[in-house]
Amino acid sequence: MPAVAAQRSLARARGMGTLALACVLAFTTVATVLQGVRADLDWVRAPLSFYLVGPHALWLQVAYIALAIALATLGAGFHAATPPARRSVVPMLLFVIGAMALAVTAMAETDLGRGGEITLAARIHGIAAPIAFLGTTLAMLLQSWRFRADPDWRRHFALGFGLAVACFLALWVHALWRELPRGLSQKAVIVAILAWLALAAGWLRRTPERSLY
Repeated sequence: MPAVAAQRSLARARGMGTLALACVLAFTTVATVLQGVRADLDWVRAPLSFYLVGPHALWLQVAYIALAIALATLGAGFHAATPPARRSVVPMLLFVIGAMALAVTAMAETDLGRGGEITLAARIHGIAAPIAFLGTTLAMLLQSWRFRADPDWRRHFALGFGLAVACFLALWVHALWRELPRGLSQKAVIVAILAWLALAAGWLRRTPERSLY
């Protein structure tokens, strides 16, 4: 890769890391504040999707879009931070799929479980939300796994891959163990995912210059 192109890719990757971290922190802040502000919901039992309906819902919808931007930005950023010979488009595509599904999740009003006919929007939400979770966690796993073979990213492999595996397993525990409090178990998965995303964004912000040569 010519030096000028490498420098542009480096600057782009670091900038994307900064943007992704800001978006992750914005989502975390809004989602956390709403746990206390929404007195009408039991945070232990109510999944985060319930906060997309009712008072202050717009704030969370915007935060969801910010998180979707973070996912797409991380995918593109790690792609830019890798030399062409070692690049794979698959992690980036999975992050983009997760981002698109998350945006749809934010816009399609969920079923609050109060009886009555399930709306089309609720059906769309019910499809998009699992795709967002699955696409994101698979992207995390694959991106972390690729760290192990790259001398410039290998130092992040153990933490990145270990946390990604924990997120993936926790997601399936939440999905299959229905006796768990739905809100608490879902939010635990989200917190773990946010931790990985924040770490990854921080690593991307400090992309080693030599990694692009």
